[in-house]
Amino acid sequence: MGSSVVTPEDVLESLMNDGTVDAIRLKIINQLKANEELKNNTITMVEQSKVLNTPGAERQTKRELFDALRRELETPVLEKASKSVWELILDDNGLGKEISETVEKVYCRLSGLEPPLLPSSNGDAQQPVKETEKEKENLDSSSKKRTYSEMRTQGAVEAANGCSDAPAAPEDSGTATTSNQNT
Repeated sequence: MGSSVVTPEDVLESLMNDGTVDAIRLKIINQLKANEELKNNTITMVEQSKVLNTPGAERQTKRELFDALRRELETPVLEKASKSVWELILDDNGLGKEISETVEKVYCRLSGLEPPLLPSSNGDAQQPVKETEKEKENLDSSSKKRTYSEMRTQGAVEAANGCSDAPAAPEDSGTATTSNQNT
């Protein structure tokens, strides 16, 4: 009951300080390196490059070719890599699930609350699963994003009532996606 309001910044600071963010970054990098589709796509883009297929390209220095290739391919290659990263982050069965569970544990630890039991495959925790499905339906039916103040208010209510099934951090991913697309 004596829980204080834990902000998303508090959770992020804790994850950064304990090395979790660096560990997740390393997992993402390793999974990108192992992504054969991304590699093959990049190779195809280079092979079809206007820079390399222009007459006289063989007379340019390596530096000139590299700079010209970077100007031509940097944006499309980074867009594909960014899409792959978001797929990893939002994957409900892989790294995305791990990130969500880690954020939830840190939030609950900072709040002084016990993390909820994850739904088991034997059906012991049917009620939380139904609530999660209902929350997903509500999120899907609403195209309006929550404001920061709405999230803080919800966090305060959840802290007073106990830890929720879903952490607030994944909600912020839409904002991050928008800002990433602008850069």
